Amino acid sequence: MKSVEIDRSKHLKDEPSTGHNRFHPDIEPIVSVDEGEEVVLATRDGVDGQLGPSVSEAGIAGMDAGAVHPLTGPVFVKGARPGDVLEVEFLDILPQPHAFTAIIPGLGFLRDVFTTPFLVHWQIRDGWATSPKLPRVRIPGAPFMGVSAVAPSHAQVRAWSAREQELLGRGGFVFPPDAAGAVPSRGPAATQGLRTLPPRENGGNFDVKQLTKGSKLLLPVAVDGALFSTGDGHFAQGDGEVCVTAVEMGATVGVRFRVLKGAAGSRAMRGPRFSHGGYFAPPEWAAPRGFVAAMGMPIRDDGVNDGENLTLACRNALLNMIDLLQDRGWSREQAYAICSVAVDLRISNVVDVPNYVVSALLPEAIFTG
Repeated sequence: MKSVEIDRSKHLKDEPSTGHNRFHPDIEPIVSVDEGEEVVLATRDGVDGQLGPSVSEAGIAGMDAGAVHPLTGPVFVKGARPGDVLEVEFLDILPQPHAFTAIIPGLGFLRDVFTTPFLVHWQIRDGWATSPKLPRVRIPGAPFMGVSAVAPSHAQVRAWSAREQELLGRGGFVFPPDAAGAVPSRGPAATQGLRTLPPRENGGNFDVKQLTKGSKLLLPVAVDGALFSTGDGHFAQGDGEVCVTAVEMGATVGVRFRVLKGAAGSRAMRGPRFSHGGYFAPPEWAAPRGFVAAMGMPIRDDGVNDGENLTLACRNALLNMIDLLQDRGWSREQAYAICSVAVDLRISNVVDVPNYVVSALLPEAIFTG
């Protein structure tokens, strides 16, 4: 078994031999493994330790956005070639004892509504996350990695940069290549490397909470060795991660790889796939057992029916859940944070035109009193 250790008292820029925070095929692997060989990777939290236990809300404004998503890797998987599929089996994901959830102005699904920073420090113990900032709340653990990816090819870097630049030109919210805060700090990986905030066909920051211990992730290989990396561990998250952070933690993850030869072409893979042979979390939480829910439909505040607008239905479901939590005595910021770590946004229907329905489900058992 091979492993990559890190010094969590240091930022990635101070230990660049352990990872990177951009996607580019020129980033050199830090470890090489055989197919079927287990490798253990220690990872930093999603903001590279910038919101540690002693940091307050005031520290959010001073964060280096270019340093987010410090990833451990790449791992060179022997035998993997372009056109293959890399199967990544998550053998275990072990949390660090501190985690955080933050409302970061300018980010999040309701970034136009929530403009004040808010920071929750969690203590992780015995499978639960608790915080004095959210009294009478305990969040059950179902650890997973928020970011997992293989390296893109040079052609993919060019094509994906171009399509995101075109979206930026149409007024889209895009983080284009930027060397500020980049690791590696020089060369094409810094100046051309893809930012890690959006997921893409090679994987990345998809924040899929079902990728817990025992899951298998399939990624289409674009370069020799696949060059797999991971980071941004989450102790728990609601489907949606609506405030832009989950219960964010450093983690140690064990993975094992299988190479499916030629499968990317034969399966016409357009992006990542995943599976789990059992429950991704204890059934009473995955279901969940005992919940309250709020629905949202595509109807604007001014009464206009914006038919078949699933984003608006999702927004209204979330706002209705925040109202519900405020009726129970939580502040608006507390409610938004609770939604991000514990509320699952479910698409209830996309056929009952014009009003698609999204439901926001909150497990009642997270409340202890």
